[in-house]
Amino acid sequence: MKKLYFLLPFLFLACKSNTSTVSEKSSHSDSKPVVVNYKVEESEVSDFLKYLSSDELEGRETGTKGIEKAAVFLEDFFKKNHIKPYFKTYRDTLTNFKSPAYNIVGVLEGTDPVLKNEYVVLSAHYDHIGVEKKQQPDQIYNGANDDASGVTAVAQIAKYFSKTKSNKRSILFVFFAGEEKGLLGSKSMAPKLKAKNFNLYTQLNIEMIGVPMKRDYLAYITGFDKSNMAEKINEYTGKKTIGFLPKEAEYKLFYRSDNYSFFEAFGKPCQSLSTFDFENFDFYHHVSDEFKVMDIPHITAFVQELLPAVTRISESPTQEITMNK
Repeated sequence: MKKLYFLLPFLFLACKSNTSTVSEKSSHSDSKPVVVNYKVEESEVSDFLKYLSSDELEGRETGTKGIEKAAVFLEDFFKKNHIKPYFKTYRDTLTNFKSPAYNIVGVLEGTDPVLKNEYVVLSAHYDHIGVEKKQQPDQIYNGANDDASGVTAVAQIAKYFSKTKSNKRSILFVFFAGEEKGLLGSKSMAPKLKAKNFNLYTQLNIEMIGVPMKRDYLAYITGFDKSNMAEKINEYTGKKTIGFLPKEAEYKLFYRSDNYSFFEAFGKPCQSLSTFDFENFDFYHHVSDEFKVMDIPHITAFVQELLPAVTRISESPTQEITMNK
């Protein structure tokens, strides 16, 4: 997540999936949640997140050798799962950073001849803040929660769609660079897509989902009242998946992650999901944000619960998620 130092000084005190089909109850009634017969495997979640947040990647700071290793890892993941590059290659070069830096972008074309012309964007940022310059026992900001956890979730959703081929709309899977330096990856990419008349339906960005909240809902959404996305996700899952977090509104988190760049460019529902609630994680932008403090069963359950929602978003005959007046 883009720096919150000035808002949150207190924070510094401190795999193999089973392929199967997607089915839905007999009709697309508003009261009928989507049923997904697919199991997200904890081992795959664990292996993916463990590497992406490992010391080998040296904190994944944009423009470094560490994030280059992460980029290759993500490209290989797309290739392995038969997800094609959206641009000429998987790499979308940032136009606003002094040294070479890349968003990693893959696409799965929709299966419906009409709906495939509309796009859903599923995204997370794969950069973090690198290595501490002053000497100390641990100098690497591994960024397991921020945002290797979100990247892991998007990757598992990408694998799900690559196996089930259940998306009638086309889906763009985007791993942004430069988020920690001011949303640079999304600020570079969103206008580029807008200039190409990219037909965006909605964007769902995933940010810091590595540990659970002690609340009666699974996650919160940024900009809760800007669209009906929270309501529709809960309808699609048949659960209280998304709730309202007052701190999110207080700190204006809608404007602090890569969803905002797309909202600015397209004026469509573009929002972020998170389970970091300012009470459940003491290591924001801290060297202790490591794999060992991540809750793998929670991340796995988060992805599993979200699958019905992203399925419905990708297949609904009309654009059911809309901006509020």
